[in-house]
Amino acid sequence: MCSSCRAFITVDDKVCPYCDFQLGTRAIDIRSPDNLLGGILPATRFLTMLLLIVNSGFYVATILYSSNAGNPNALVNIDSRTLVIFGAKYGPFVAAGQWWRLVTAGFLHGGIMHIMFNSFSLLDVGSHVEELYGMSRMAVIYLVATIAGFGVSYWWSPVTSIGASAGVFGLLGAMLAWGIKWQRTSYGSEVKSQYSRWLVYGLVMSLMGQIDMGAHLGGLAGGFAVGWIAGEPHKSRTADRAWDIGMYVSLAVVLYSFAQAGMLLLAMLPSE
Repeated sequence: MCSSCRAFITVDDKVCPYCDFQLGTRAIDIRSPDNLLGGILPATRFLTMLLLIVNSGFYVATILYSSNAGNPNALVNIDSRTLVIFGAKYGPFVAAGQWWRLVTAGFLHGGIMHIMFNSFSLLDVGSHVEELYGMSRMAVIYLVATIAGFGVSYWWSPVTSIGASAGVFGLLGAMLAWGIKWQRTSYGSEVKSQYSRWLVYGLVMSLMGQIDMGAHLGGLAGGFAVGWIAGEPHKSRTADRAWDIGMYVSLAVVLYSFAQAGMLLLAMLPSE
């Protein structure tokens, strides 16, 4: 698809046959699947797959910890104490200065159905966001949405909260921003219509059961804001480099946050 006029073109076109726009380098030409764990992770969805793997890894870790702590239903339902130890958003601890919980909470899940639903949503929406915005911009969108989501959740209620849905709603917001900016094109109009429906479904489901509406609304706002200013990849080298830096900063924030959670976890382990 041409990034200028949004017309459908072939993967071999270097210049759009409809508007004569000079096309940028394709992501598949920059990053070959053979260089990503032998092609195990699809190159065009690398960040999406990485997030799914990280989320699954932390879920397994919380299952093991919760089970060892005496929870016989750890696979289905992780206990709140385990989630707080691993970095869930918990109002009193965030108020005490543990701001990193606004990051780590987005990678934890409370049960098998919780992580399955969020993983399905992340795989679907994340793949589309990564295709349109590129990996660097998506990384910033996802982190800002996660922090904004759990920041609003902290303001909304002090109770324990976790889940990738804040980031997923941020991705929905980014797609909605993209659709609104390009709504005069047929593809942009289609994107706007599709993700507007997704948003309505998501917000309706947020009203059902014990779902953190604050995290969803905050994530949506954060993702929309970053998506609105992000632009598209491969149009400006300066902009691409700036977003690459943003991605590395985002990675550093995530690693620092989980380092803090790891130190807390080590402190909770019984000494021999």
